[in-house]
Amino acid sequence: MTDVQGRTAFITGGANGIGLGIARSFARAGAKLALVDLDAAALARAKAELEAITPVETYQLDVRDREAYAATAEAVESALGPVSLLFNNAGVAGGAPADKMTYDLWDWGIGINLYGVINGIQTFLPRMVERRQGGHIVNTASGAGLVATGSGVLYCTAKYGVVGMSESLNAELAPAGIGVTVLCPGPVATDIVQRSADNAPTVGLALSEEQKKRGAERRAMMTEYLKQGVSIDDVGEMVLKAVRENGLYIHTDRVVKELIEARTKALLDAMPA
Repeated sequence: MTDVQGRTAFITGGANGIGLGIARSFARAGAKLALVDLDAAALARAKAELEAITPVETYQLDVRDREAYAATAEAVESALGPVSLLFNNAGVAGGAPADKMTYDLWDWGIGINLYGVINGIQTFLPRMVERRQGGHIVNTASGAGLVATGSGVLYCTAKYGVVGMSESLNAELAPAGIGVTVLCPGPVATDIVQRSADNAPTVGLALSEEQKKRGAERRAMMTEYLKQGVSIDDVGEMVLKAVRENGLYIHTDRVVKELIEARTKALLDAMPA
């Protein structure tokens, strides 16, 4: 069990969506907040909302930038004290059909969704272990990190990596008193689809007009689908509960249950007698 009261929480993607929901829950639970995001306006709104509850510092950061990440970590710990609650949450959705992918798209999606998590671990984990004060790491993956869904090869590739990393870290860090949780959300009411589309690299992306049309239609459909999902505040409370109880997995719903069962059966059926 991890008591979050008085600890410093570092939350990437902390000004929007799930990250903001996590920030709200941990603020109410007594954690100090370091919110990291690319969206300066959203950071200002989040700070205005939460600073009456708990100390809050905000930082603009691209989680792919390792030098800036290191500098931000120093600034956070100087202002709020040692980080012992780490939320590697920043992420993007989208991509392109597998045969139309570009290196820029791969670097963008893997850089944020997977290397962003790696950079958080590499920056803060050695400090957490050395201090011997325990703590907890939460990595945001997806249901698409457990089963191949319609989310696309780029997204699934990154999120599968986050799940495997989290499971491995959980086993290795238990003796150090550092818990690990992997968040595998289904639909959550956020605007991640449009925000991702607005920031995705398009240079060299050779899509036909029909493919562009289908992509726009899919984005609209996914945006409406996400609106029917659980709220960011409900997800924040799920995360708080998992940290307190040292739970490894968080599912926000049962959407991928049958897919997980089918994948598990296929894996077992493929084993030799």
